[in-house]
Amino acid sequence: MAKLNVALLSGGISSERDVSIKGGEQVFAALDKDKYLVSRYDPATDLKQLFADAEKIDVAFIVLHGPYGEDGTIQGLLDLLRIPYQGSGVLGSAAAMDKLLSKHLYHEAGLRVAPFKLVERGQAVDPEQFSRTPGYPLVVKPRHGGSSVGTNIVLEPNQLPEAVEQALEFDPSAIVEAYLEGKEITGAVLGNQVLERLPIVEIVPNSSHPFFDYAAKYTEGATSEICPARISEGHFRQAQVIAEQAHKALCCKGYSRTDMILQGNDIFVLETNTIPGMTPVSLFPLAARQAGFSFEALLDRLIELALEGKGTEVRP
Repeated sequence: MAKLNVALLSGGISSERDVSIKGGEQVFAALDKDKYLVSRYDPATDLKQLFADAEKIDVAFIVLHGPYGEDGTIQGLLDLLRIPYQGSGVLGSAAAMDKLLSKHLYHEAGLRVAPFKLVERGQAVDPEQFSRTPGYPLVVKPRHGGSSVGTNIVLEPNQLPEAVEQALEFDPSAIVEAYLEGKEITGAVLGNQVLERLPIVEIVPNSSHPFFDYAAKYTEGATSEICPARISEGHFRQAQVIAEQAHKALCCKGYSRTDMILQGNDIFVLETNTIPGMTPVSLFPLAARQAGFSFEALLDRLIELALEGKGTEVRP
């Protein structure tokens, strides 16, 4: 059987470039070289080569995070080049990357989100205006982006201007939302038309991290990731359903991972990741392993899902 030509895309130009490069290394090492002929491309430097090689590429595997990689940009380019790829298309990718739009879509789907306000660059910020709604403590984050880059918890009004300023370094607008104290969990789904709900993972940063921030995500030993999550069976099933509903609300495809907070008996949706971390110890592969997928088998499945719709789209 002829090998599939796989274009592995990692790196890019977002603030999450280093994370993408590390993930790309892990995916490259795990892809079965008896099945795949893997060529590597960094969109920061290799777009011309990607164009030149497009006709011989069977499928792309995207390990890009943040703007220009997870927001629909690279997905639109691959669509133009007629290269299938794993995960969501332009619409789902863009919707999930936009925290304001995704909150509205979650709400329309009947999912709970934290109270929030939007702050634009150049807008005067009066900390007292946030005392009643959303109310302190607050979480301040860039409207677009991931890996908690530019995200801070604000305990008191005098901390808000600096937190907003930091968030706006990464984006023209920022989300200021109520801080939800509870158990942080994440739910993954896998599939195209038929979705498989993967086991729920519990996320427990150690005491040196106030929340699941960038350092907690990527520093070895900084966070305990427990699968299956230590929650009741009812909450477990409810979180799985919510992860699937969030996936559908944002028009995602292939796979996604939705982060949530369990507060009492209520589950609030934080955000959905359309290209979740992809190393053997990342959250999505952890849930998949609990469901019976090795890391290598998970990569095979994602490539299968990418190829499912090949040849069915309308061509000029």
